[in-house]
Amino acid sequence: MPRATGRARARDGAPVAREGVPFGVMRRSAVPALLGILAVALVAVLAFALTRSPADQQNQKRLDAQVQEGTPVVAPGSDRGLVPLQGGAAKTLAQFRGQVVVLNFWGSWCTPCRDEAPLLERYHRRLTAAGVGTVLGVTNNDVPEKSIAFEKRFGLTYPSFQDPGTELAQEYGASLMPETFVIDRRGRIHAIARTAVTSEFMDGALQRAGVPKAVLAR
Repeated sequence: MPRATGRARARDGAPVAREGVPFGVMRRSAVPALLGILAVALVAVLAFALTRSPADQQNQKRLDAQVQEGTPVVAPGSDRGLVPLQGGAAKTLAQFRGQVVVLNFWGSWCTPCRDEAPLLERYHRRLTAAGVGTVLGVTNNDVPEKSIAFEKRFGLTYPSFQDPGTELAQEYGASLMPETFVIDRRGRIHAIARTAVTSEFMDGALQRAGVPKAVLAR
Protein backbone atom coordinates (compact mmCIF):
# COMPACT_ATOMS: atom_id res chain seq x y z
CA MET A 1 0.00 0.00 0.00
CA PRO A 2 1.46 3.42 -0.94
CA ARG A 3 2.27 5.78 1.92
CA ALA A 4 -0.17 8.66 2.53
CA THR A 5 1.22 12.13 1.88
CA GLY A 6 0.54 15.23 4.02
CA ARG A 7 -1.47 16.91 1.21
CA ALA A 8 -4.10 15.26 -0.98
CA ARG A 9 -3.66 15.55 -4.73
CA ALA A 10 -6.08 15.65 -7.66
CA ARG A 11 -5.88 13.11 -10.45
CA ASP A 12 -3.67 15.43 -12.43
CA GLY A 13 -1.33 15.81 -9.49
CA ALA A 14 -2.47 19.28 -8.38
CA PRO A 15 -2.79 19.70 -4.61
CA VAL A 16 -6.37 19.97 -3.39
CA ALA A 17 -8.11 21.41 -0.34
CA ARG A 18 -10.14 19.29 2.04
CA GLU A 19 -13.33 20.02 0.04
CA GLY A 20 -11.68 18.65 -3.07
CA VAL A 21 -11.12 22.05 -4.70
CA PRO A 22 -7.62 22.36 -6.17
CA PHE A 23 -5.33 24.80 -4.34
CA GLY A 24 -4.69 27.81 -6.51
CA VAL A 25 -8.22 27.70 -7.91
CA MET A 26 -9.42 29.04 -4.56
CA ARG A 27 -6.84 31.80 -4.64
CA ARG A 28 -7.53 32.69 -8.27
CA SER A 29 -11.31 32.80 -7.74
CA ALA A 30 -10.86 35.52 -5.13
CA VAL A 31 -9.26 37.85 -7.68
CA PRO A 32 -12.37 38.44 -9.86
CA ALA A 33 -14.47 38.95 -6.71
CA LEU A 34 -12.05 41.59 -5.43
CA LEU A 35 -12.00 43.32 -8.81
CA GLY A 36 -15.81 43.32 -8.81
CA ILE A 37 -15.93 44.99 -5.39
CA LEU A 38 -13.44 47.64 -6.51
CA ALA A 39 -15.44 48.27 -9.69
CA VAL A 40 -18.67 48.79 -7.72
CA ALA A 41 -16.91 51.21 -5.36
CA LEU A 42 -15.49 53.16 -8.30
CA VAL A 43 -18.91 53.42 -9.95
CA ALA A 44 -20.39 54.72 -6.68
CA VAL A 45 -17.71 57.40 -6.39
CA LEU A 46 -18.18 58.48 -10.00
CA ALA A 47 -21.97 58.57 -9.61
CA PHE A 48 -21.66 60.84 -6.59
CA ALA A 49 -19.28 63.15 -8.42
CA LEU A 50 -21.66 63.43 -11.36
CA THR A 51 -24.62 64.35 -9.13
CA ARG A 52 -22.75 67.36 -7.80
CA SER A 53 -22.84 70.21 -10.27
CA PRO A 54 -20.17 72.95 -10.26
CA ALA A 55 -22.80 75.41 -9.03
CA ASP A 56 -23.74 73.02 -6.23
CA GLN A 57 -20.12 72.79 -5.09
CA GLN A 58 -19.64 76.56 -5.36
CA ASN A 59 -22.71 77.21 -3.22
CA GLN A 60 -21.47 74.80 -0.57
CA LYS A 61 -18.00 76.35 -0.41
CA ARG A 62 -19.39 79.88 -0.33
CA LEU A 63 -21.88 79.24 2.45
CA ASP A 64 -19.46 77.16 4.52
CA ALA A 65 -16.67 79.72 4.24
CA GLN A 66 -18.87 82.65 5.27
CA VAL A 67 -20.42 80.83 8.23
CA GLN A 68 -17.04 79.53 9.42
CA GLU A 69 -15.76 83.10 9.39
CA GLY A 70 -18.61 84.03 11.71
CA THR A 71 -20.42 86.05 9.05
CA PRO A 72 -24.19 85.33 9.03
CA VAL A 73 -25.24 84.87 5.41
CA VAL A 74 -28.74 85.39 4.04
CA ALA A 75 -30.41 82.02 3.50
CA PRO A 76 -30.86 81.37 -0.23
CA GLY A 77 -34.16 80.41 -1.83
CA SER A 78 -36.24 82.27 0.75
CA ASP A 79 -38.91 83.14 -1.82
CA ARG A 80 -39.04 79.69 -3.44
CA GLY A 81 -42.46 78.09 -3.06
CA LEU A 82 -42.36 74.73 -1.29
CA VAL A 83 -45.22 72.22 -1.35
CA PRO A 84 -45.96 70.64 2.04
CA LEU A 85 -45.35 66.91 2.14
CA GLN A 86 -48.74 66.33 3.79
CA GLY A 87 -50.52 68.58 1.27
CA GLY A 88 -51.80 72.13 1.45
CA ALA A 89 -50.78 75.53 0.13
CA ALA A 90 -47.18 76.18 -0.83
CA LYS A 91 -45.05 78.13 1.62
CA THR A 92 -41.75 79.97 1.50
CA LEU A 93 -38.94 80.32 4.01
CA ALA A 94 -39.63 84.06 4.01
CA GLN A 95 -42.98 83.33 5.68
CA PHE A 96 -41.09 82.03 8.72
CA ARG A 97 -39.22 85.31 9.30
CA GLY A 98 -39.42 86.25 12.95
CA GLN A 99 -38.75 82.66 13.99
CA VAL A 100 -35.52 80.71 14.30
CA VAL A 101 -35.62 77.94 11.68
CA VAL A 102 -33.74 74.64 11.71
CA LEU A 103 -33.79 73.72 8.01
CA ASN A 104 -33.10 70.01 7.60
CA PHE A 105 -32.65 68.24 4.24
CA TRP A 106 -33.45 64.53 4.59
CA GLY A 107 -34.68 61.37 2.88
CA SER A 108 -36.37 58.20 4.09
CA TRP A 109 -33.59 56.20 2.40
CA CYS A 110 -30.92 57.97 4.48
CA THR A 111 -29.68 55.96 7.50
CA PRO A 112 -28.18 58.97 9.40
CA CYS A 113 -31.52 60.76 8.92
CA ARG A 114 -33.19 58.00 10.95
CA ASP A 115 -30.64 58.47 13.72
CA GLU A 116 -31.14 62.23 14.02
CA ALA A 117 -34.93 62.41 13.50
CA PRO A 118 -35.88 61.89 17.19
CA LEU A 119 -33.36 64.57 18.22
CA LEU A 120 -34.77 67.07 15.73
CA GLU A 121 -38.28 66.33 17.00
CA ARG A 122 -37.24 67.08 20.59
CA TYR A 123 -35.76 70.43 19.61
CA HIS A 124 -38.79 71.25 17.49
CA ARG A 125 -41.04 70.73 20.52
CA ARG A 126 -38.82 72.97 22.66
CA LEU A 127 -38.76 75.73 20.07
CA THR A 128 -42.50 75.68 19.38
CA ALA A 129 -43.40 75.43 23.08
CA ALA A 130 -41.42 78.62 23.70
CA GLY A 131 -42.83 80.25 20.55
CA VAL A 132 -39.37 81.10 19.23
CA GLY A 133 -38.84 78.78 16.29
CA THR A 134 -39.42 75.57 14.38
CA VAL A 135 -37.75 72.71 12.56
CA LEU A 136 -38.54 72.53 8.85
CA GLY A 137 -37.76 69.45 6.81
CA VAL A 138 -37.11 69.30 3.07
CA THR A 139 -37.15 65.87 1.43
CA ASN A 140 -34.45 64.96 -1.06
CA ASN A 141 -34.94 62.49 -3.94
CA ASP A 142 -37.68 60.71 -2.05
CA VAL A 143 -41.10 59.27 -2.84
CA PRO A 144 -43.77 61.21 -0.88
CA GLU A 145 -45.40 58.01 0.39
CA LYS A 146 -42.08 56.82 1.82
CA SER A 147 -41.40 60.24 3.36
CA ILE A 148 -44.81 60.23 5.06
CA ALA A 149 -44.22 56.69 6.34
CA PHE A 150 -40.88 57.91 7.75
CA GLU A 151 -42.64 60.74 9.59
CA LYS A 152 -45.16 58.34 11.11
CA ARG A 153 -42.47 55.85 12.11
CA PHE A 154 -40.55 58.45 14.12
CA GLY A 155 -43.54 60.47 15.30
CA LEU A 156 -42.38 63.66 13.60
CA THR A 157 -44.61 66.69 14.05
CA TYR A 158 -42.46 69.32 12.35
CA PRO A 159 -43.53 70.19 8.80
CA SER A 160 -41.63 68.89 5.80
CA PHE A 161 -41.74 70.06 2.20
CA GLN A 162 -41.00 68.52 -1.16
CA ASP A 163 -38.12 69.77 -3.30
CA PRO A 164 -38.73 68.62 -6.90
CA GLY A 165 -35.49 68.45 -8.83
CA THR A 166 -33.61 69.21 -5.58
CA GLU A 167 -33.59 72.87 -6.64
CA LEU A 168 -33.60 74.28 -3.12
CA ALA A 169 -30.97 71.77 -1.99
CA GLN A 170 -28.69 72.90 -4.81
CA GLU A 171 -28.91 76.51 -3.62
CA TYR A 172 -27.60 75.33 -0.25
CA GLY A 173 -25.00 73.04 -1.79
CA ALA A 174 -26.76 70.16 -0.04
CA SER A 175 -26.02 66.86 -1.74
CA LEU A 176 -25.21 64.49 1.14
CA MET A 177 -28.11 63.72 3.42
CA PRO A 178 -28.75 64.79 6.08
CA GLU A 179 -27.69 68.44 6.00
CA THR A 180 -28.93 71.11 8.41
CA PHE A 181 -28.89 74.91 8.40
CA VAL A 182 -29.78 77.02 11.45
CA ILE A 183 -31.38 80.31 10.40
CA ASP A 184 -32.09 83.27 12.68
CA ARG A 185 -35.21 85.45 12.86
CA ARG A 186 -33.87 87.72 10.12
CA GLY A 187 -33.33 84.85 7.69
CA ARG A 188 -29.56 84.51 8.12
CA ILE A 189 -27.62 81.24 8.42
CA HIS A 190 -25.57 80.96 11.61
CA ALA A 191 -24.53 77.29 11.55
CA ILE A 192 -24.26 74.40 9.09
CA ALA A 193 -24.05 70.66 9.71
CA ARG A 194 -23.27 68.57 6.66
CA THR A 195 -23.80 65.39 8.66
CA ALA A 196 -26.24 64.16 11.30
CA VAL A 197 -26.74 66.77 14.02
CA THR A 198 -25.88 66.26 17.70
CA SER A 199 -27.18 67.91 20.87
CA GLU A 200 -23.92 69.85 21.15
CA PHE A 201 -24.31 71.24 17.65
CA MET A 202 -27.96 72.13 18.13
CA ASP A 203 -27.40 73.89 21.46
CA GLY A 204 -24.51 75.99 20.17
CA ALA A 205 -26.09 76.78 16.81
CA LEU A 206 -29.46 77.78 18.24
CA GLN A 207 -27.88 80.05 20.85
CA ARG A 208 -25.88 81.78 18.12
CA ALA A 209 -29.14 82.24 16.23
CA GLY A 210 -30.70 83.96 19.24
CA VAL A 211 -32.54 81.20 21.11
CA PRO A 212 -32.31 81.70 24.90
CA LYS A 213 -30.34 79.01 26.70
CA ALA A 214 -33.28 78.41 29.05
CA VAL A 215 -35.41 77.24 26.10
CA LEU A 216 -32.85 74.59 25.20
CA ALA A 217 -32.58 73.31 28.77
CA ARG A 218 -36.23 72.21 28.91
